[in-house]
Amino acid sequence: MGFNFVPSTAVNTTEMWQAETFDPATIRRELGWAKDIGFNSTRVFLQYLVWKRDPQGLLERFRIFLDAAHGLGLSVVPVLFDDCAFGEPKQLDPFSGPQKEPTPGMILSSWTPSPGRRLGTDPAEKPLLRTYVQDILRTFSPHPAVLFWDLFNEPLGPAQVGEASFLIELFSWARQAAPSQPLTVGGFADNSSLHPVLHENSDLLTFHSYEPLEGLKKIAAGLKAKGYPVICTEWMARPYGSRFDTDLPFFREENIGCYQWGLVNGRTQCQFPWSNKPGDPIPEGGWFHDLLHPDGTPYRVKEVETIRRLAPAPQNA
Repeated sequence: MGFNFVPSTAVNTTEMWQAETFDPATIRRELGWAKDIGFNSTRVFLQYLVWKRDPQGLLERFRIFLDAAHGLGLSVVPVLFDDCAFGEPKQLDPFSGPQKEPTPGMILSSWTPSPGRRLGTDPAEKPLLRTYVQDILRTFSPHPAVLFWDLFNEPLGPAQVGEASFLIELFSWARQAAPSQPLTVGGFADNSSLHPVLHENSDLLTFHSYEPLEGLKKIAAGLKAKGYPVICTEWMARPYGSRFDTDLPFFREENIGCYQWGLVNGRTQCQFPWSNKPGDPIPEGGWFHDLLHPDGTPYRVKEVETIRRLAPAPQNA
């Protein structure tokens, strides 16, 4: 039972991982809050551009993260690539240095994909993309915190890099690195054309669902019928009906791992829904994502109580 993690002080994955803005103190504090609540795993996005500019630096900073998580008894699911982009206009390419400040009222307004449209579709970049994948997997497969590898988040999202041919190559690159953990790429509603490729190449089946319980049950039943372990790597959007009190009991009953979106509210502004325009307020339905205020207090105490009640029994690190 886990959560997708960006520290409250980072606006995107570049700000999270580049040397100038890496914030290990906040990371350790917020991971500690998650552990105290009852979570036992976290999913975290890497950024190819940070590695491209500073390979050794990213490896060192990611090791700090893995060591911190492992010391708290949290396993980690690293995400290597990502096609998501947000904001107005959407930022389809990452960039180094100071990042765009959040737009008031908008969720993830400064989020950028990895590697992004320009680098991801440049044939000359492909050898270095392969080196990145294999460098990360070979370096960190021995680390005891890594649970499985999520190679690409929401392929065919706005950046449009994760086409079927790219994903087939990506799985091949990853297997050449011989990691000891399973590999996966998750499906969601907007990339259904890729599902045969994802299901054929993944060692466990992962998916995203931000819809009410009945829709979640339908997706999960279809995937479980294939006979593989099933994990929901993104869920929880309160106004959409994806909620702790309804979904966590189902995940537990069906033995489906789950990673909610967001932990501590901060610069990603995940309290706002996807539909918001600049300057819009939080709708009456409440925060869209996230669980805690920046000082660690719960947004809704009953949600934390539900998590603690249904949390898996602690295991030895």
